Amino acid sequence: MFVTITSLELKNPFKFFALSLYALRIIKQLQNTPCIDKKTSGVWTMHYTMTLWNTEEDLKAFAKQGAHLDAMRKSGLIAKQIRILTYQADKLPDWKTAKQKLLTEGRVHNF
Repeated sequence: MFVTITSLELKNPFKFFALSLYALRIIKQLQNTPCIDKKTSGVWTMHYTMTLWNTEEDLKAFAKQGAHLDAMRKSGLIAKQIRILTYQADKLPDWKTAKQKLLTEGRVHNF
């Protein structure tokens, strides 16, 4: 199985409204996928997601289409930085572990 952890740091607190709109569309898309488990966390300008997938193909199919793809294309408008980490695991980690792994092992995209 595959875990993907993502963090998104907003450019400013007012970008939260745009993030919320993107998130609602992405959650709707996610409901129609074979995603096994998901978690979200966030406050102010830092937001995190975790998803668990049976296969890397399922994960990539979700990420490369629909609302998720649209949000990724527009992420530079609202985000200062995005971090992404995907690795093999049987379950989602706790938030403390996820944030540490993301900080030390995640790919960084600055805008």
